[in-house]
Amino acid sequence: MPGLTAPSNYAEEPPRHPALKINSKEPFNAEPHRSALVASYITPVDFFYKRNHGPIPKVDNLSRYSVSITGLIHKPIQISMADIWALPKHNVTATLQCAGNRRTAMSKVRKVRGVGWDISALGNATWGGAKLCDILELVGIPKLGSVTSLGGKHVEFVSVDKCKEEKGGPYRASIPLKQAADPDADVLLAYEMNGEILNRDHGYPLRVVVPGVIGARSVKWLDSINIIEDECQGFFMQKDYKMFPPSVDWDNINWSTRRPQMDFPVQSAICTLEDVDVIKEGKARIAGYALSGGGRGIERVDISVDGGKTWVEARRYQKDSIPYVSDGPQSDKWAWVLFEATLDIPANAEIVAKAVSEIHHRHCFSQTFAALHKTVCENASCGLQVDSAANVQPENVEDIWNLRGVLNTSWHRIKILNSSCVGRSKM
Repeated sequence: MPGLTAPSNYAEEPPRHPALKINSKEPFNAEPHRSALVASYITPVDFFYKRNHGPIPKVDNLSRYSVSITGLIHKPIQISMADIWALPKHNVTATLQCAGNRRTAMSKVRKVRGVGWDISALGNATWGGAKLCDILELVGIPKLGSVTSLGGKHVEFVSVDKCKEEKGGPYRASIPLKQAADPDADVLLAYEMNGEILNRDHGYPLRVVVPGVIGARSVKWLDSINIIEDECQGFFMQKDYKMFPPSVDWDNINWSTRRPQMDFPVQSAICTLEDVDVIKEGKARIAGYALSGGGRGIERVDISVDGGKTWVEARRYQKDSIPYVSDGPQSDKWAWVLFEATLDIPANAEIVAKAVSEIHHRHCFSQTFAALHKTVCENASCGLQVDSAANVQPENVEDIWNLRGVLNTSWHRIKILNSSCVGRSKM
């Protein structure tokens, strides 16, 4: 594309913060240490996870850059950055999470394929840009529209980014038109992140942000937008990021039996301790994050120090001095909720976190996963996070293991070793 190009090698990668944990160097995939996530509600750009499939595109001439909008519409157009800047600017605070977040814990059950993410393949940012629904109006698609007069029902985003999974073709993904044209869905064409111009790792000069949906649908380095009849047929929509039961392996998988994953289920993790840690007996602050997809808030986060026999409700918060209410008008519906509790930690404790989300659903996630998730949670007897749909986290990772290691939303467990016992064992 004029003005924005995808390099053929990794010779011109942007600088990154040295504290990041690198999970893959080429392409570059990295996450911050877990403790950095709860240091602030808004994740600094340097510590926002980096997820890439190839060399990072470069802007050669911003004045020549434009995005085409074509497909099943009567008036296709090209829009420049100047055109986008002229539209009303909106700021949306939203958490993006890789579907592979917490994959390493799933790989301990059985081998999975994918980048070895710990618990930090997510981040919370304030994104600035134009709403996609305003841009779609430029090609004759009204707000809240669900189908064009020519039969378009999905909006496909195509990147400049080239990746091996697409056999050298561009990364692409789609969302339903009814979501794209809904002002309340807050889908953005973003050019700012935390009040600054996007950097290269995060999609400069323009990216899509689809709140409440797995990060794979928020396409970076936008090249074109296509209005299409059916969902995108790209690799990452049809042969990846789908939820299968533990019985499916690489010999019997049938990708066509599952729909692409969209909303992410309720999730939580403890960030102030390692998965196996040593602390003294006594009081300790337990803190972490909780989130759910589709704009659902977090109703409750529970913490156990005895492996799930008893529970204490943690304090939930987002912004300073503003009480968090899961469906409150001052709460950020697309953003994570941080939690904390100061608890007495016994010797050799097993600390568990779980969350519950609220009742309404903006966009439903995979029906297959929802059924599996419900079954697991009905059988659960210990800690969980609950979202506003009364969605809870499954107790055991074994029950949701899948060959790609996606959507590990099981209870996060921390094993505490007593410091005096560890000291004696070293003598």
